[in-house]
Amino acid sequence: MCSMKKRFLIFCLLVQSAAALAAAQDHQILHDTVTAFVRQQTAALPGTAKFQVEEIDQRIFLPACSKLEAFLPVGSQLLGKTSVGVRCAEAHGWSIFVPVSVKITVGLLINVRQLPAGHVLRDEDITSQTMEISQTGGMTDSKQVLGKVLRYSVGAGQVLREDMLRAPFTIVQGQTAQLIVQGGGFSVRSGGVALNNASEGQYVKVRKESGGVVGGLARAGGVVEVAP
Repeated sequence: MCSMKKRFLIFCLLVQSAAALAAAQDHQILHDTVTAFVRQQTAALPGTAKFQVEEIDQRIFLPACSKLEAFLPVGSQLLGKTSVGVRCAEAHGWSIFVPVSVKITVGLLINVRQLPAGHVLRDEDITSQTMEISQTGGMTDSKQVLGKVLRYSVGAGQVLREDMLRAPFTIVQGQTAQLIVQGGGFSVRSGGVALNNASEGQYVKVRKESGGVVGGLARAGGVVEVAP
């Protein structure tokens, strides 16, 4: 009798173990979910993306889930050694972070020689160089930089970034500006002197010929658009 009870208990344990294994989340599905997420997120990036999703420790047990969602942790980016999260969007869900390595090879714009602050970039100043990047911010299209002005001097071979550049001034401090006030069915024009530099669309203050100071948005041709 005892022998039969013992065999029955062993049988029950085996059944329970099999049920537990059957209810475990398949690690391959997690791996595939992360792979699909990284492929989708890097598809729109410039250049060529290569990535590797690390294998999940087989000792990690997670309950099976039919609603898996991949996500990027706050403050993370898909570049270099990082991680992608996968959460179970069911009641009493769970989440896990899977290590991922992402490499981006892209042609970035660099300046071909040392250039001073205030220099307006031209075709002969730049070239493209293919490189593997470890951070975002480099410029890839010449249209992004040509005609822009360097905020500070840069050395030869330096990757051009957006924070190095500004749009050229359309209004220069001390120049004569034309003030335009437009409203419903009327337009008033007057003159003045700009009190600061401003690029297209930036705020500029103007001292009016009649006295007083007004502010408006800088436009091409020395025009300042003042709100009615």
